[in-house]
Formats: sequence, structure tokens, C-alpha cells
Amino acid sequence: MFLHNSGGYATLSFIPTLGTMILGLIAGRWLQRFPDTVDRVFHLLLAGIAGLALGWLLDATGVCPNVKRIWTPAWVLFSGGWCFLLLAAFCATVDHFGLKALAFPLIVVGMNSIAAYLMDWLFVGFIRGTLDTHLGARCFEWLGAGYAPLLRGFAVLAVLWLLLFWMYRRRLFLKI
Repeated sequence: MFLHNSGGYATLSFIPTLGTMILGLIAGRWLQRFPDTVDRVFHLLLAGIAGLALGWLLDATGVCPNVKRIWTPAWVLFSGGWCFLLLAAFCATVDHFGLKALAFPLIVVGMNSIAAYLMDWLFVGFIRGTLDTHLGARCFEWLGAGYAPLLRGFAVLAVLWLLLFWMYRRRLFLKI
């Protein structure tokens, strides 16, 4: 029983979080190691399928539930599998098919990832409130009240991306 944190967030979830980081290191190493795009995509697809299967298997057999909220090991493998599959799709799209223009929005965010992280923590509430003030609180309900949070989130994301694009165009990059 968790007396001080009913969600169980800060218990031992740092161990699976390290597992997530290690999966990212593996993916990065494969991107460096395999110069051929087909090899990269093959390894990433294989890891993605394996991660999905292992995460599902741990949950289905009752060994470990697949719970994002407390970042269980089954979730690490399952979500890591999806990340490997998405990375394989991005590698195939950009490197193999040469559709580099599709990656431009991600390049803008990636060139200032620290700023993007800080903006998410510091600006989102202000941007959301400002959009509601100037556009009206019901502006985002045009698809129905159930979709308002999604549409408001897209609008906030667009404002954040435009701020990052402004920084990108002026070559303002936050670095450690």
C-alpha cells in the first residue's frame, strides 16, 4: 500500500524508466552502426515486433501488467516496441524514400528540444488560457464538446511549434 502517493508514481518506477532509456540507446546505436537503410529498418522492425510481443506476453500471462501510469516493465517493452516501429517508419520514409520535407516539423522541434521541453512546462497553461480568452472558451467545441480538449491541444501545439520555428529561423538554439 502506498501511503504517501496513491498512484504509486515514485516507488520503483525509476528502474523501468532506465529500461526505456536503454532501448533509446540501442536504437541510437543501430542508427549509427548500420549505414544501409534496409539493415536499419529491418533491425528496428524486428525489435519493434519483439517489444510488442514481449510486452503483450508479460501482460497476457499475468507476469507483469501493462500499466503506463506506473511504467511497468511490460509497458516499457510494449511502448518501446511501438517506438522502434515508428522509428523504422521514419527511417524508411526519410532515408529510403527520400521524403525529407516530411521531417521538417520534427527537425524544428529537435533542434531546440530543451526549449520545447521548457515551453511545455512553462507556457502551455498561459497559451491555453490566452486562446480561450481571445477565441472564446467554446471555440474548440465545433466538433462537439468531447473533441474540445483535442482541438485545444492541437492549437496549443501549433503555437508552441510556431515559437520553435521562430527560434529556428533566427538560429536561436538552447544547448547544454
